[in-house]
Amino acid sequence: EEKKRFSIQRLNKHQMAAPFTLRKIGVPPNSANLTEARRRVFDFFRAACRSIPTIMDIYNLQDVVAPSQLRFTISAQIRNNAHVTDPKVIDLLLFKGMEELTDIVDHAKQRHHIIGQYVVGEGLVQNTGSKDQGKSDFLKNFYTSNYF
Repeated sequence: EEKKRFSIQRLNKHQMAAPFTLRKIGVPPNSANLTEARRRVFDFFRAACRSIPTIMDIYNLQDVVAPSQLRFTISAQIRNNAHVTDPKVIDLLLFKGMEELTDIVDHAKQRHHIIGQYVVGEGLVQNTGSKDQGKSDFLKNFYTSNYF
């Protein structure tokens, strides 16, 4: 009987731990309609903008990018999905965005990841000086068309 009680207690601990981990990750319930999904997008944007000073401090980005440029990058990424009208897809995109924001704030990425993905990758900073010194027109056209 003691073994049974121990296994029941063990099972209860695992059952109690599962909902806590889901809350910790921040899995939102599905949006009921497009209006609620839109509100959640604005809440996400607000949360992301409020975390910009922390991100700037963690990754020491003051010499590379301004907070307003990061805000513009976040809004541009949200606008890239403005055509989506299905609330379930919007919830999925919000989950991915929250996961990315959590990884960045928790310092799960390195400085060059942030710079490459959100500063240089978005075209805010372009260092074309050394690449444009190629000898052929082909290479110059290649570098301008495939700059990342």
